[in-house]
Amino acid sequence: MPAFTYKAKTGAGLVMQGVIDADEQKHAVDKLRSQKLVVLEIAEQHISLLDKLKLLLKSKGKVTSRDLVLFSRQLSTLVTAGVPIVQSLGILETQAENPAFKEVLAAVKLDIEGGLSISDSLKKRPEAFPALYTSMVKAGELGGILDTILERLTTYLENSEALKGKVKSAMMYPAIVLTICGAVTVFLMIFVIPTFKNIFSSFGAELPMPTQMLIDVSDAMKHQWYLIVGAPIGGFFGLKKFYATARGEKLIDSYALKAPIFGILLKKVAVARFTRTLGTLLKSGVPIMQALETVAQTAGNVVIAEAVMQTRESIREGGHLSDPLKKSGLFPNMVTSMISVGEETGALDTMLSKIADFYDQEVDSAVKGLTSLIEPIVIVVMGIVIGTIVICMFLPMFSMGELAGKEG
Repeated sequence: MPAFTYKAKTGAGLVMQGVIDADEQKHAVDKLRSQKLVVLEIAEQHISLLDKLKLLLKSKGKVTSRDLVLFSRQLSTLVTAGVPIVQSLGILETQAENPAFKEVLAAVKLDIEGGLSISDSLKKRPEAFPALYTSMVKAGELGGILDTILERLTTYLENSEALKGKVKSAMMYPAIVLTICGAVTVFLMIFVIPTFKNIFSSFGAELPMPTQMLIDVSDAMKHQWYLIVGAPIGGFFGLKKFYATARGEKLIDSYALKAPIFGILLKKVAVARFTRTLGTLLKSGVPIMQALETVAQTAGNVVIAEAVMQTRESIREGGHLSDPLKKSGLFPNMVTSMISVGEETGALDTMLSKIADFYDQEVDSAVKGLTSLIEPIVIVVMGIVIGTIVICMFLPMFSMGELAGKEG
């Protein structure tokens, strides 16, 4: 179906740009007018063969976090400008690039036109809208401040994406370097060592033990290459299956927080996410019991989630937020102290936001420190591996040289 790029004006005077699918230009104009848009410019979009291929290859079954961030920002702008929610959803549906998200928005629009509330419609689609999203939208509907809530929600999602990006950047460099190191080692073991083996066999002398062990490993890798390929793949899927169990998830998440080097970073990320999420929910008017349940669902770590749910039970029984968090041992004293001050002064949401800002900076510093620490470690490991292989290959030559000197 052809696509048309357009520029149109809403009833509130907001100028929008986007792409709409239609059989012909007239039908495209009719679609836009049905959404109460005044068409200013419209033209058929000419898509190159490469772009068509990209569209075909694009996943149709998943709504990404990027889709959600972009949607929230645009919806916030439209609602603030006074555009009705149904019309806003219609505009955003035509602009959505992801086919899966386009279908979701069309379904949400139909639900709202049928009399369903926005939050209830979003709640029916958890694969696209997480619990935190629907909770905040519901609070915005009940308080009559949907535009403000959408703005806060957008800021939260953007901060969360930035935090996720920092963690990914910390993991990317060591992963790439270790992959290259592994590939080089496998190449040496399978293709280079056998050449030396043929040379050494012509000497007719017994090889040093380290050299013989290295050749034995090389022979095993060469003749049983399928193990090299299958073992990592099998290990990955086995670990994934184990993680899917309740026991496996708790065990791995617990070890992740205690892991050397990376554990500190993961704890800081967890604190930043917890305080940012809870602070945003409370500031948006979500009751604390519901807010804590939502935070637990979006914690990303089952150990943190259990600590949050224990905190929720403590508050249900009349306790404070800071006490069970401190007992869990997962949150630093500075965090629990600031939360306690926030509870005493009645400014818990503000205090949580300040903690989140502080820990965002801490994560940034930890990522930079981690990158600078891992780089020399990886280089040393590569040097040891390659150096060991080289030394093992030269040991027989030293032995042959000494033997030749004695015979001379």
